[in-house]
Amino acid sequence: MPQDNIALIAHLMRRAGFGATRGELERLDAKGYEAVVEQLLHPEDAPDVDEDVLKRYYPELTYPDSLPIWVGRWMYRMINSQSPLEEKIALFWHHVFATAWYKGEHTPSNIRQIDMFRELGLSNVRTILLELARDPSMNYWLDNCENHSSQPNENWGRELLELFSMGVGNYTEDDIKNAARAFTGWTFTQPIPLYPYGHHQTEFVYLEEDHDDSEKTFLGEVGNFNGEDIIDIIVKQPAAARFISRHLYNFFVADEPQVSAWELEPPQDPAAIDALVDAYFESDGDMRVILRTLFNSDFFKRARSAKVKSPAELVAGTIKLVGTHQFPELGLTQVGAAPGLMGQELMNPPTVEGWHTGKEWIDGGTLNQRVNFAVNQVGDASKPGVRDIIDRLAAEGGPVSPERFVERCLDLAGPVDAGEETRAGLLNFANNGGDLRFDTGEERERSAARVGRMLQLIAATREFQFA
Repeated sequence: MPQDNIALIAHLMRRAGFGATRGELERLDAKGYEAVVEQLLHPEDAPDVDEDVLKRYYPELTYPDSLPIWVGRWMYRMINSQSPLEEKIALFWHHVFATAWYKGEHTPSNIRQIDMFRELGLSNVRTILLELARDPSMNYWLDNCENHSSQPNENWGRELLELFSMGVGNYTEDDIKNAARAFTGWTFTQPIPLYPYGHHQTEFVYLEEDHDDSEKTFLGEVGNFNGEDIIDIIVKQPAAARFISRHLYNFFVADEPQVSAWELEPPQDPAAIDALVDAYFESDGDMRVILRTLFNSDFFKRARSAKVKSPAELVAGTIKLVGTHQFPELGLTQVGAAPGLMGQELMNPPTVEGWHTGKEWIDGGTLNQRVNFAVNQVGDASKPGVRDIIDRLAAEGGPVSPERFVERCLDLAGPVDAGEETRAGLLNFANNGGDLRFDTGEERERSAARVGRMLQLIAATREFQFA
């Protein structure tokens, strides 16, 4: 089995999902790379996570009042879904269309928005934007419920153009004003108050009597536009295709400057963006087609270790590596909280701009949290994933040299593409203990402890922070 094939599949699974165990990688490698891409692009063909079992162990999930357990539920899905791209695309759209719990404190709406991203995230851009415009959580977050024919509110119209679809420099202030007028009357029903009933759902509602039905000019087109018309016009724009393509590149391929700088800083790989734009227009914004182009491209396959893992990616990927939380167990709320301690509080981004990504995930405090989390997870030789690595080393059929010890642990923990300096430090640790031996119970116990320590050292490396 060529190791580079495994490394390529592992790269795909880190980017299109949250990593994979070595056993999963071997099974996927047998299918072939392009077949795995197609499997990822069709989550409807795989069984869903059994949420009924999850609710038996976490009955709080039967009512949508407490946000932390629902964040934990999302992390559980990231770890266990057999359709990882479904969760990854939900995380992508959650970042692009950042909506936070802290303003409305209405958990059912936040949950439903993420479920919508999961359900529609691989459809087409028009459908996604239209459902976003109808989403009560976004409606309240950007004040479209305060957007009336007699007194337009431009907040949603502005962010739809600036941060959600086209980017600064591709529209005018008049376009914002007319977009806002087109979305007047788009609001939601008032949910039942929290006390004493608990949280209840709210629904999108269109109030025709509150809609401005006069003529509008938007991006050079004139008509009696409603919100659907605005979105129809947006998705035809080359600027929208490039904006979405650059977001996809930043999320799935390699770290770009922050979105606020895109007006001034060109993409680092213009040819890659052009290829994604072409796929956008050839498919009318079909996300499956665009992502198929992306995952099968040479620019994607070459882009290994080109992204700093987001906190959610780091947490979910590390837990997949060690093999815990494959079944509902204690600590799911803590798993959900872990990315927040590293700077990514899911369902509660800091602003409408979302999170700053790439190297901005890392500072003195968050780096400590990231390293400590990973090190504490991988050092326990009783965890299934760590035991599997130990068993694979034991199955080598004789003493494992220090050099082989280092190479195999780097391989089985990722593979992790470690530099020369990192390898030298790991080899120094391995040399201090000599060969790994598994012939007797005592030797196996001693070697297992050394494997756990080696994995901790790998988890503390710079390279482990990259996807």
